[in-house]
Amino acid sequence: MTAQIMTQPDRSRSILRAISALVLGLAFMLAHTIAAQAKMPESFADLAESVSPSVVNITTSTTVAGVDSGPRPIVPEGSPLEDFFQDFLDRQREGQRPRRSSALGSGFVISEDGFIVTNNHVIDKADEIEIEFFSGERLDATVIGTDPKTDIALLKVESDTPLPFVPFGDSDAARVGDWVMAVGNPLGQGFSVSAGIISARERALSGSYDDFIQTDAAINRGNSGGPLFNVEGEVIGVNTAILSPTGGSIGIGFAMSSEVVTRVIDQLQEFGETRRGWLGVRIQDVTDDVAEALGLAAAAGALVTDVPEGPSKEAGLEAGDVITTFDGKDVTDTRELVRLVGNTTVGKAVRVIVVREGETETLLVTLGRREEAENTAVPAAVQQSDPAETELLGMTVAALNDELREQLGLDEDQSGLVVVNVEEDSDAYGKGLRAGDLIVEAGQQKIEDLSDLESRVEDAREAGRKSFLMLIRRDGDPRFVALSLEEE
Repeated sequence: MTAQIMTQPDRSRSILRAISALVLGLAFMLAHTIAAQAKMPESFADLAESVSPSVVNITTSTTVAGVDSGPRPIVPEGSPLEDFFQDFLDRQREGQRPRRSSALGSGFVISEDGFIVTNNHVIDKADEIEIEFFSGERLDATVIGTDPKTDIALLKVESDTPLPFVPFGDSDAARVGDWVMAVGNPLGQGFSVSAGIISARERALSGSYDDFIQTDAAINRGNSGGPLFNVEGEVIGVNTAILSPTGGSIGIGFAMSSEVVTRVIDQLQEFGETRRGWLGVRIQDVTDDVAEALGLAAAAGALVTDVPEGPSKEAGLEAGDVITTFDGKDVTDTRELVRLVGNTTVGKAVRVIVVREGETETLLVTLGRREEAENTAVPAAVQQSDPAETELLGMTVAALNDELREQLGLDEDQSGLVVVNVEEDSDAYGKGLRAGDLIVEAGQQKIEDLSDLESRVEDAREAGRKSFLMLIRRDGDPRFVALSLEEE
């Protein structure tokens, strides 16, 4: 066994290396601590002080009609109780007179010349709108425009002096876990501040254009319309709703993202109304079984169920097309497509990429305006009379005749097959098919009689398909359904 002897120079180099490693470690820890402190403010006091002059309390007044109290007692003339009942009726009529109802909300100034953003539900149907500023000054406001779909409203006040205002920030740059601060008028306690973090992004509640930021910053009634700030003092959301079984904050609040709000506000300022793009198709999500039936690699895109008269029909889109790309952006689902189309300028010619019968096609569509869109039914082919029935895929299907047309309220030129019965243990029943549904396409081809449907099913089986796609109509509304071919 040979002993290793470390010389003095070797010891010195070893010690130096250890010291260098220690210094580097300390430097890394210090840098990490400084970065963390830069993102986590020790206090929100400076931020609250800088933005509060731009946040406003909103008080609205509305005239509420009196309510009729119903039948009145009949008292014989000259009765000793006549005066008593007359006094009673007079008091009752007093309660029926129109009265004034007040409501409270929040808002914020976005320009020195007096434009103010709030929620539409804060000022909806209001006769008078009063704005109270942090300084105590009060001004009357007028409505410039509203957008019920995103619950955003734009107001305007006239002031002799420039007003303090706050800028919008980039909500798309905000991340889950970032610090945020809400300012508003909760429960009438004006200019109240609460802080928290972003709990989630891209939440959808009920609207087609929803893009909510979820936060645990305390939001209560009266906070509606107030701003949600990032730590730079930029508005990244408009506080709109809370999720609560009690009506008070439980840490689940929602603010409409500034990415949505700024688009709406720009249009309200320019036009006094919104002008959203309109593609002119009815669509549904592509599920796994629909994707398999269409031979798609993934369950993504928006499946076109109907093409009424409008921009898409003129451009050549067809029912059964799967829209995968809109104006250079990938379409993940129907919600994404609606958002992309709505945010695109009316009249713009956009390229729409679709998958049709396994092949990719690019179409050029000039968008219309959604607010002016009219739903027009697609004309159908002439139906051949055939009273026969057949059973397949868990359904009993019959060809249209005069009796069925009358029962279903169908036009004489409507074609297709009628579902007259669905077995409750079948895949068709599980997918929502019911008696009275009209099958208008099978295997992405129109059907005229029972032999068409049977041959389409047979073709799909021979092609090795596990699912079979049908287009049905119920009360005029179209929907694609993919049925399993493995149960028979």
